[in-house]
Amino acid sequence: MSIDPQLLEVLACPKDKGPLRYLEAEQLLVNDRLGIAYRIEDGIPVMLIDEAITWPKS
Repeated sequence: MSIDPQLLEVLACPKDKGPLRYLEAEQLLVNDRLGIAYRIEDGIPVMLIDEAITWPKS
């Protein structure tokens, strides 16, 4: 499932307010600056700081 490109343009990391990189195959939005990622469930980004995972995965 893909995310609307217009939505991707306005999404920002809730922690540092910077842009996110979309990984469609993994269904993740990645913040490379902080080394975290937010998962996407059923096409909906879970943009909660407490739900972020470490990226890249160890």
